[in-house]
Amino acid sequence: MQINVSARHGHLSPATQSKITAKVSRLKRYFDRLTALNVTVDLQNAALPTVEIVASAEHFHDMVSHEASAQLWRCVDGATQKLEQQLRKHKEKTRDHKHVQSTRHS
Repeated sequence: MQINVSARHGHLSPATQSKITAKVSRLKRYFDRLTALNVTVDLQNAALPTVEIVASAEHFHDMVSHEASAQLWRCVDGATQKLEQQLRKHKEKTRDHKHVQSTRHS
């Protein structure tokens, strides 16, 4: 899985980038078919940073989560939690759909 961390209108230190990468890499355990995670931190408004995470998966459309908060780490945690929910829901849907038995009789 490829993880890209980028910043708009500012700069993130390498330590901050590695911490964000570590937090976001945990999403792999919720859905194994993730191919890429793109994390964008928007620092245009210094008092209210925004985090956007885009998850790309095999044979499925991209999932996106946004979060804005006064603290950067709350943004990262909030966006990660939103994406976790989306991944769980998707995994549950595909799992349920796969194992439903047919009610048709031949």
